[in-house]
Amino acid sequence: MNTNYDLDSVIRKVPDFPKPGVLYYDITGILAVPEAFSHCIDRMEELCKNRKIDSIAGVEARGFIFAAPLAERLHVPLVLVRKVGKLPGKVYKKNFELEYGCDVVCVQEVDIVPGSHVLLVDDLIATGGTLQAAASMFRENGATVEGFMGVIGLPFLNYEKILEGYPIDVLLEYAGE
Repeated sequence: MNTNYDLDSVIRKVPDFPKPGVLYYDITGILAVPEAFSHCIDRMEELCKNRKIDSIAGVEARGFIFAAPLAERLHVPLVLVRKVGKLPGKVYKKNFELEYGCDVVCVQEVDIVPGSHVLLVDDLIATGGTLQAAASMFRENGATVEGFMGVIGLPFLNYEKILEGYPIDVLLEYAGE
């Protein structure tokens, strides 16, 4: 395992996307370089050592890319956290505030096992709002949230404040845009 891979060299920075004034950190550059993607999954697996994790919850949609191979490596189920209307059957729903409006995340009821320990995974942790909403669904239905994991962290958006009290692991932080 190469623990010194330069992820910054493959993450594309796209100015003014999706709107003017926003710098978008595009993880597709990681996916285009197999060594970079392998490095991410290796590091995530390493960060999970000595932690009790019964399932990995991947956040729609780019979080699935990293959560699925991590769940496979850890030999635990993958749970999908999706937007409203994307999952069949009975679902738990949680509304949350965005910078400009609100959104809803859902998890199938059968996927939240009371007493289980879940790690939530996304590609990028910005404000932490989506992860906090997802975590609250697990907690409210009897699961223990073991923390949050992402490839990229944007601490200047203060995600530590909204995700306070939980371990937060990211592979690369950007201090500002």
